[in-house]
Amino acid sequence: MEIKQLITFNAAAESLNFTQTARVLNFAQSSVTAQIKALEEELGTPLFERLGKRLILTEAGRKFKLYAQKMIKLNEEAQMAVGGDEEPSGTLTIGAQESQCTYRLPSILKTFKKQYPNVELIFKPAHSDEMAREQLLDGSLDFAFIMDISKSGDALNIEPLIQEEIKMVAASDHPLPEKSKICLKDLEHETFLLTENGCSYRTLLEDSFHQAKVYPLSKFEFVSIEAIKQCVIAGLGIAVLPEMVVDEDIRQGRMKKLAWKSTSPPVYTQMAWHKDKWMTPPLQAFIELTRETFNKNKTKNGVG
Repeated sequence: MEIKQLITFNAAAESLNFTQTARVLNFAQSSVTAQIKALEEELGTPLFERLGKRLILTEAGRKFKLYAQKMIKLNEEAQMAVGGDEEPSGTLTIGAQESQCTYRLPSILKTFKKQYPNVELIFKPAHSDEMAREQLLDGSLDFAFIMDISKSGDALNIEPLIQEEIKMVAASDHPLPEKSKICLKDLEHETFLLTENGCSYRTLLEDSFHQAKVYPLSKFEFVSIEAIKQCVIAGLGIAVLPEMVVDEDIRQGRMKKLAWKSTSPPVYTQMAWHKDKWMTPPLQAFIELTRETFNKNKTKNGVG
């Protein structure tokens, strides 16, 4: 099998659309179809099937996708390793939660792109920390930001960057922010606006409720933190979010924090990568730049 075929297959597996794949790769659609067919013949099994107008991966296709990504990545690393003094290129695939992408990463990315203009950065949403860990282990992520309690990983390098303050917030006209202390029993009849299942600070809140034997009657689940914020501001419910997400809104009076103190272990933003990962110069630079940026921000804010 050729690397060109693997790249074509991977693009098609992501888009599930041969026409779109041809457009992205600047191929004729017949070339995409021919490359996929050649791969299927070599492997002796279909990689895609059509259900009506939908194109989906077969079980074999889903398994092969992981190996195709590894082979593409290994090809890039090999070219970089023997490339001498040429400008580094290739891709870094990074997993991060929406809050990190919005509030923490722009300055890191700006500096990195100046240093490595030919390296493509691909961001994948890490809605849960377990998902990020699994994708690091199977090689579909090169690096990930994890927001979780501090815990080690046998096959992963995990380095804490900063302890996150988690805030409970409500609309500025909600009566609860006026209370000097909030007990979980006070929240039993409130509507909670939650991130997706598996998110560390959602888990923190739900564990606290479970320990206190308090079970809120009304919950809404969102995929977007920004949507949760707007719903809090509109008075639709209460949310638990990292301080970096709500700090400016609290200062501007768009929402207020509640006097709730979590008894759960502290949550940290951590960076993680596989211990067996080949450390390309761009990956090493991204790790070091991330470390320096967080340390600089801690010093600026008087933390640590």
